[in-house]
Amino acid sequence: MIGESAKTQETSNFRNTVGSLKRLIGRTLEDSDIEIEKKFLSAELCKVGNTVGVSVDYLGEKTEFSATQLYAMYLGKLRDTAAAETKAAVNDVVIAVPVWYTEAQRRAVIDAADIAGLNPLRLINDTTATALGYGITKTDLPAVEEKPRYIAFVDIGHSDYSVSIVAFNKGQLVVKATAFDRHFGGRDLDYALVQHFADEFKTKYKIDVRSNPKALFRLSAAVEKLKKILSANAVAPLSVESIMNDVDASSALKREEFEALIAPVLERTLAPLEEALKLAGIEKEDIDAVELIGGTTRVPALKSRISDYFGRPLSFTCNQEEAIARGATLACAMLSPVFKVRDFTTTDTQLFPIKFVWDKAEGDEETELVAFAQGNAIPSTKVLSFSRNGPFELEARYAEPAGLPGSINPWIGKFTVKNITPKEGGKQLVKVKAKLDLSGVLTFGEATLVEDAPEEPEAEVPMETEPAPAAAEGEIAAEPAAPAKKAKKTIKTALPTVAGGSALDGSLVSDYREKEASMAASDKLVLDTEDRKNALEEYVYDIRDKLEGQWKKYVNGADADALRAKASESEDWLYTEEGEDATKSAYVERLDGLKQLGEPINLRFREHEERPKATAALREVITGFQEKAQSGDDKYSHIEEAKLQEVIEACANAEAWLGNKLYSQQEKALDVKPVITSAEIRKKAEEVSNVCIPIMTKPKPKAPKVEVPPPAAEEAKAEDAPMEEAKAEELD
Repeated sequence: MIGESAKTQETSNFRNTVGSLKRLIGRTLEDSDIEIEKKFLSAELCKVGNTVGVSVDYLGEKTEFSATQLYAMYLGKLRDTAAAETKAAVNDVVIAVPVWYTEAQRRAVIDAADIAGLNPLRLINDTTATALGYGITKTDLPAVEEKPRYIAFVDIGHSDYSVSIVAFNKGQLVVKATAFDRHFGGRDLDYALVQHFADEFKTKYKIDVRSNPKALFRLSAAVEKLKKILSANAVAPLSVESIMNDVDASSALKREEFEALIAPVLERTLAPLEEALKLAGIEKEDIDAVELIGGTTRVPALKSRISDYFGRPLSFTCNQEEAIARGATLACAMLSPVFKVRDFTTTDTQLFPIKFVWDKAEGDEETELVAFAQGNAIPSTKVLSFSRNGPFELEARYAEPAGLPGSINPWIGKFTVKNITPKEGGKQLVKVKAKLDLSGVLTFGEATLVEDAPEEPEAEVPMETEPAPAAAEGEIAAEPAAPAKKAKKTIKTALPTVAGGSALDGSLVSDYREKEASMAASDKLVLDTEDRKNALEEYVYDIRDKLEGQWKKYVNGADADALRAKASESEDWLYTEEGEDATKSAYVERLDGLKQLGEPINLRFREHEERPKATAALREVITGFQEKAQSGDDKYSHIEEAKLQEVIEACANAEAWLGNKLYSQQEKALDVKPVITSAEIRKKAEEVSNVCIPIMTKPKPKAPKVEVPPPAAEEAKAEDAPMEEAKAEELD
């Protein structure tokens, strides 16, 4: 389960409930941010390979899953939900990620999508997705050559806070700068409230909520409701029934007290705003609008601080919960050949500078280069040139490790260029292409050896030329043309390369994909089994009600007693240990056994209700065709008499068949098998229509056209006209 249903189950199954997936993926257990996450998680964290994972009970056994596997499970559940809603398979996706994700985290998300059987067309930053959804529908954006419209997008969600300054022009957006605070969100406000009430209840009720995980969950749920109430009210009550030790805890909090408790968090509100404007190189007065998204932006203290900083009212035109998903959906549609979307270019910005490092070779002045600086446009491609006489390696690293989130390893990847053979007369030029793609992921492209081509003398080809005209008096003779300069030619040879990075090994991804498919199949079997169990239980209760109600006239005493007995037996079995944990086939077998007795009764009841409607419909068809065939109307006068008689006979036969069947049905009791069914009556109506419609809709033949010859005088005049014209031409 995910979302609200999983949150509801967390209290009773907190050791096997995992949250904060986007904050765990792509990290190691030793990461400093993981220590912070532990206070928000109840599941046991562990090391899985080189990444963080969780240890949970799965099918009664202790099992470890990596954060990437858990993220894949999450994506798989979203895939199934989307497929059920759209009634179509879901394959291609665009996934929104926090702006502060590094290479390792982005590649881990791509691996998770692969494990879930999805094709990630790209990753998109949360605020960039919001900006896309905001701008693509705007028709009043300034022209490309005009000053852009600057919009500040402020996203404060459950766990993080990010700001992007975006410049909009017609048909495009450019992210000028992004800033963030990874540990500023709704959960931090909830945590402050939990600590406050835990201290209060310790004094007031002599209970230690922190020592009881279930009590802590109940209190967390209660303070979240209290926080929402305080967003619209000055005072909010708090009540937690049987929080622990049979104690019903209650309290209340004023908005001013709440703001005092979260003051340390509120003091950090302006830092990301100031940082974003500084990186964008603009003043806050240049901002045309401030768009807020994320549930935590509803807190009045936050809204007032942001509004006061910019000195303008805030805008809430974007859906606070769905803006990011909407933007990602549009990005996906733009990359799909199936949908036609308005042309709109999106240019993002690189948050963490990336440098390339290599071993010093003879003649090298430097051994590293910052190729993608902070603020570098995304997507972007750079070509690096090296003078080498042999194979060499190139490493990509983050240039400023201190600025990375948590304890992320600054190493990004390694690129090895092979098959460079020594050459006399100097080193050879090798060009390496590196690219930051739409997802903000670094990829190494091709490596090319560039050599000068040997010069070949050009053979002179004689040309036939006309002698130059003599210069007129007073004119200067033209000088002979100078010989054309020879263009320098080069030979480009693709070199074999090997690239390595932080992505999972292909064999491990395949292994995870197989495990995920197996678990998904197991989950489906569990769900199907539960569905059949519920269907059996529902049918038992349904039978009991109907035998005393709408089925009563349609079943004899012996059959009713037999069905009741079988239903009671199934009900008793359901509540035994065997029935609680039975297989899907066992539930299906018992349900089919009940339906074998119950469905004939249901058929008799249903036919008694439906037969009069089907009879009326058939008689309407018969009457309609009979009236048309016997009407003598002029629009049917072209139809042969034998065909009209065929229609009349088909209607008469159907009427006779219906009369005989209905008479036989009247002789039968309601609790025996019907002589005629509504399906048979509808089929007879179809047969009559198939015979009569082609005959009665036969089109009338078109009347032949009669050509009237022109009068003789007009013919003669027409023959003389050309002669008169000819004479006129001769006179001219």
